[in-house]
Parts: sequence; C-alpha cells; structure tokens
Amino acid sequence: MSSSSEIVHSGGCHCRRVRWKVEAPATLVAWICNCSDCSMRGNVHFVVPAAKFRLDPGAEEFITTYTFGTHTAKHTFCKVCGITSFYVPRSNPDGVAVTVACVDPGTVAHVEYRHFDGKNWEDMFKRSDISNFSKAAAAE
Repeated sequence: MSSSSEIVHSGGCHCRRVRWKVEAPATLVAWICNCSDCSMRGNVHFVVPAAKFRLDPGAEEFITTYTFGTHTAKHTFCKVCGITSFYVPRSNPDGVAVTVACVDPGTVAHVEYRHFDGKNWEDMFKRSDISNFSKAAAAE
C-alpha cells in the first residue's frame, strides 16, 4: 500500500467524549480475536502504527486503562460510556488497534476480516503477520 492510498478516518466512543483521527486505507484488514477480553467485548479491530493515530484535544481526560496478564496490552475505554474505541494491543505494542465499529460512517470502503486465535496467543502470533501492521512499511 502506498501512503497516498491512506485517508483520514474519524471516530470515537458512544458519548463522543473520546474522539480521534487515524490515517489508514479505505480498505481495512480487521482482526476478530477470541481472547478472553476481545471475545467478551465483541471487539473487531484494525492495527496502525502509533504515529498514524491522534487523539482529539481534551479526549485524554475521559480515558482510563485496564491491563491484565502480561500487562503489554493497554485496554483503553471511555470513563463515561465504557466503549473501547481504540487500545494498544499485545501483538503490536508499537501501534494502536482501532475498533472498526467506532469509525464514523463514510470513509471505510471495505473490510477484510481475519481471525486471530487469541486463546492460543503465542502460537497464533508466531504464524500470523499481525505484528507487521504497526510498522511504517506496512502502512506505506
């Protein structure tokens, strides 16, 4: 993908206190994970390099973070409405996972869904290419 194929998507949480912008293609690769956290939340996310994600001014004060297990993943959510519109995933600590359903309508042309076996995290991580999605080269 060339960076010229990237556009700016806007989105955020349900109450709109946590808002952000993310540079990503109009066609996304989204991950459906069955780990304990993602499966309980029904989370489906795409991953971008951290430099391509920006919180809107004032959003930080409405965010809280939950960690567990290895404490590598930083599960962020809105203190008011409870929605996780983005987080730092264990698979991509140098990136941001953006919840597809939290992207504002109008900019996503297509989503390719891939399954990530989070119940068998270590084995799945070794045989998947998910870690490449937070690298600048993957987005360019």
